[in-house]
Amino acid sequence: MDLGLRERTCVVTGASRGIGLATARFLCAEGASVLLIARDERSVVRAADECLAAGAEAGGRAESLACDVTDRDAAERIAAAAEDRFGPVDALVNNAGSAKWRDLDDVPDEDWQAAWEVNVMAPMRLMRELAPGMAERGWGRVVNVASTAAKRPSAAMAEYSVAKAAELSLSRLYADRFAAKGVLVNAVCPGPTKSEMWMGEDGLLDQSQAHGGHETRDDALEAAGAKRPIGRLAEVEEVASVIAFLCSEQASYVAGSAWGVDGGTVQVII
Repeated sequence: MDLGLRERTCVVTGASRGIGLATARFLCAEGASVLLIARDERSVVRAADECLAAGAEAGGRAESLACDVTDRDAAERIAAAAEDRFGPVDALVNNAGSAKWRDLDDVPDEDWQAAWEVNVMAPMRLMRELAPGMAERGWGRVVNVASTAAKRPSAAMAEYSVAKAAELSLSRLYADRFAAKGVLVNAVCPGPTKSEMWMGEDGLLDQSQAHGGHETRDDALEAAGAKRPIGRLAEVEEVASVIAFLCSEQASYVAGSAWGVDGGTVQVII
């Protein structure tokens, strides 16, 4: 399927690894021009090089910008960098975020605030900066990467759950405001995924091992997979392919949705 993304300008935050990097690779492979955003310069430069290789055959382009999306001026910097290198932004993927596994009562105020900044304020500022221009040009896509925790909050990831639920509300508000102008805003809600956030050292898998009393990482991984009807965690590419579709010309009648990419984890039918 041709996603109709050739020469479209895309911005992906949290793009140096995991779901963000896999999404950027997909977009480049479809011929898009992608600006990858992450805090660590070395990592995001390496990620952009990887995307260039993935997009070589289709003419996809990739560049990087080291930037903390929670900075107050980040949205303006990102918009200016994208336009300078590729042109006005056509698609935005708000993917930056992180989570910790701990008890509800153990979350300090500063971590509640940090979760709000990265999961709500940063996406809001980027949509506020970029969506009006998309509307003027009559075409745009925004995908906000939320979580199953937004729909079914976890007491072990309280601040993350609350902030991700707010991100879904924000996503819906922007969808309602801009859909008639050709800017389609949606969210995806991945479940546990084999990304660095889960699988890396001291990541959520290690934290869940300690929290759940599992003897080994393999035991913790098996237990996490067993909680999904599909029986395993997602691969990053399985989530990224859905995000890429929602960024595409083919997703022309999808707006205001929150697609579960969770192996059936959240057992609802609406």
